[in-house]
Amino acid sequence: MAKEANILTKKVLVEEIAAKQGLTKKAATEVVNYVFEEAAKTLKKGGTVDINGFGKFSVKKRAARTGINPRTKETIKIKATKVPAFKASKTLKDLVK
Repeated sequence: MAKEANILTKKVLVEEIAAKQGLTKKAATEVVNYVFEEAAKTLKKGGTVDINGFGKFSVKKRAARTGINPRTKETIKIKATKVPAFKASKTLKDLVK
């Protein structure tokens, strides 16, 4: 990465793709947006996004449960919901070690 940033933002990703692939920033932005939009659509439909060598994004169901309102200390019911989940691939895990 350029600038040795500790945080990879969408802007930095676009700039890197544009520089390495000889694209304009506008074209690189369209590519990045397309990838994220397709991944989000797939997850919204309940599918899985599997990126070889990186990891797998999926949707998990979180059951309804009882919680406590920290302000009033009264118990509240929390509805069941779906949440995005990520499981890193072995390749990514080994790279990070």
